[in-house]
Amino acid sequence: MRTSTRIAGVLTGLTLALGGAAFTAPAAHADVTACINQVERELQGGEAPDSVRMACYVGLTGDNARCVTGLTDSGVTNGTAVTACRVAPD
Repeated sequence: MRTSTRIAGVLTGLTLALGGAAFTAPAAHADVTACINQVERELQGGEAPDSVRMACYVGLTGDNARCVTGLTDSGVTNGTAVTACRVAPD
């Protein structure tokens, strides 16, 4: 295989991969927001700290147990943590 053909193939693959990420990014952001909003309702108007945002992102990846642990370590009640982590990957 010629070098120019190989480079063109790699660039095409990168374009497709990055383009696909751009299409999924807005949906992912909305899911993390739903998780954070669930926690902020418990905080009664307070803004969620970065540790909550990070735990919600972990929940987005599907690691529910780590999401719940991260939220409870941040001071969120277990019930709210379970509910928030459940909505993260939706």
